[in-house]
Amino acid sequence: MTDAAAVSPAFELAQVNLARLKFPLDSPELKDFVDALDPVNADAEAADGYVWRLQSEEGNATDVPVFGDEWLIINLTMWRDANALTAYMYQGRHREMLARRREWFDRVQEAMTALWWVPAGHRPTVAEAEARLLHLRAHGPTPYAFTLRTSFPAQGAEPLTFEVPDDLGCSV
Repeated sequence: MTDAAAVSPAFELAQVNLARLKFPLDSPELKDFVDALDPVNADAEAADGYVWRLQSEEGNATDVPVFGDEWLIINLTMWRDANALTAYMYQGRHREMLARRREWFDRVQEAMTALWWVPAGHRPTVAEAEARLLHLRAHGPTPYAFTLRTSFPAQGAEPLTFEVPDDLGCSV
């Protein structure tokens, strides 16, 4: 991350990523993925810069509805900054899981990951994450929703108001 993307302690980085399952969660094909959820989530919680993650009573978010599509699963987390997020993402068990993602998840055409800055202490909802992802799909990276490759600084990252077209959901 560049100096231009230096973090204000008044902001935290929200991250959402979606995945379209190839098989039901209780299938033998997804056993390794499901078995790794708790250890990978524990690694995240122990990582430097980790702040929060969305989870249901099950302890993960695999049963949290997103875009009204039962084949999509959501990962919604908060981090101190992009450096903390990437340090976690590309090492250890999470890296091992990333290497196997094509076994478990379909490739889709539209963006499935978005980042945005929120005031420290704010916990985004699924609806907020969906809106940020749809904005990224419609407009590309902006301060409202961006990617690790094209990021923006936290300063001035106030929410924008916009209309979301009906046809920007997830298609296969």
